[in-house]
Amino acid sequence: MAASVPQAAGSVSQSAAAVRQHSFLATRRGKLTLSLLASIAFLDFVDASITNVALPSIRHALHFSEAGLTWVPSAYLLTYGGFMLLGGRAADLLGRRRVLVAGIVLIGVSSLVGGLAGSSGVLVGARLAQGLGAAMTLPAALSILTTSFKEGKDRNTALGVWGGVGGLASAVGVLLGGLLTEGPGWRWVMFVNPIACVLVLAGVYRLIGADRARARVQNFDFFGAILATGGMLVLVYTLVKAPTVGWGTARTIGQLAGAFALLTGFVINERRTNNPLAPLSIFRINGLGFSDATQLIAFAGFLAVFFFLTLYMQNVLGYSPIQTGAAYLPLCFAIGISAGITSQLISRIGTRPLIVGGAVIAAGGLYWLSRIPVHGSFLSDLLPGMLVMSLGIGAVFVSVTTAANAGVPADKAGLAAALLNASQQLGGALGLAIFTALATSRTGSLLAAHAARADALTAGFQRALLLGSIFILAAAVIGLRATNTRGEEQQPGKESQAVPDTLPEPARA
Repeated sequence: MAASVPQAAGSVSQSAAAVRQHSFLATRRGKLTLSLLASIAFLDFVDASITNVALPSIRHALHFSEAGLTWVPSAYLLTYGGFMLLGGRAADLLGRRRVLVAGIVLIGVSSLVGGLAGSSGVLVGARLAQGLGAAMTLPAALSILTTSFKEGKDRNTALGVWGGVGGLASAVGVLLGGLLTEGPGWRWVMFVNPIACVLVLAGVYRLIGADRARARVQNFDFFGAILATGGMLVLVYTLVKAPTVGWGTARTIGQLAGAFALLTGFVINERRTNNPLAPLSIFRINGLGFSDATQLIAFAGFLAVFFFLTLYMQNVLGYSPIQTGAAYLPLCFAIGISAGITSQLISRIGTRPLIVGGAVIAAGGLYWLSRIPVHGSFLSDLLPGMLVMSLGIGAVFVSVTTAANAGVPADKAGLAAALLNASQQLGGALGLAIFTALATSRTGSLLAAHAARADALTAGFQRALLLGSIFILAAAVIGLRATNTRGEEQQPGKESQAVPDTLPEPARA
């Protein structure tokens, strides 16, 4: 009997050690893997905003028309949002590392072509290819993350880093674009990608295990893929062009009806096919749909900040590209701090309070920014609102990402990641379409009344930012129905539904 006590104690000690060793994030490989995946996310997110400050230089160099110039940012958004669902499901079915590598290579090659572009058409084509590459890499990287780090503290921390990078990249993209444009020139906003892609690819082959041999996909849902991709492409395209063409025109109404018909056909097809591209049963998981809807509405308001404040700083306050980019530095730090704090709070109070509270704070900050004056000051009129908003939006991004991936089976992780990121891109397109139309209408009416140009522009920006704050407040209301999770590990009886029966891909030999 006496001998059994030390044996029992030794058994308990061994069990505790095994639990500690089970933390992939605690290992050096785990930390490097998280850094790699965050770098891939940063690469994708930063491409959405890095060209904004460079647009005047690009227009002059490649002789873009005023309307044609909008396609430099919009082309990326079009294919990014349009192919996101297909890219995520392809990662689940064909292998996450395979799709990830293909996407990174496509981004690198298309960026090189864009940097060497001698005409507007070549640059727009390169941006379309960049967006397609991002639609492949982002869901693949996020699904690798969620299947590599188990639910609980590890995944909360990993998703906190991911969410923080998502918020940071949009701001850093503006800063980096300004530095490159005024430094070596606008072409370097494209040339930085091939260099980054080479470094990232080396890390992928070093840290991400090769995909196991997968059975040939039987009865692949090609019809569903065509309907989903076509519907998303038409929808995003319509939203991008609506401010220019007009919301009430027959063209816009017809295109929206066409997009709705395609997406309705996709839903009907998914209910009937035996091997659906996007099984609708995934929306039964812990309020996933409400998490995605929260992301869509919140990002619509969030993107308004970078777009309209950048225009305000350059066209009203007269900031240079470098000054405009530097103005976002405090926002970058605030988002990083907020993301780190949020990842620790999730295990204590859950995601829902953080989503709702963060959205309310962000809405307050954006409302503050909507009061910008014509003769504004950075310290008194921009900085306070930017800091408040960034603290809130950092909490929203991290919490929504955690909630949207809670309890998702490993074989659906790519699809869940794609749905979340498609919501984000669709929200960005929707927000810019609506806010740009309202801002332009307000500015145009004031100019027609012979108001000063600076006054008219500022009034338009104020209206757009005010509506952005209302959108983020609406996201708080939707967030009340989003998943409320503390990142708990799955219970033994539920483990088979949410945890893969194999080792995470980065952990494989």
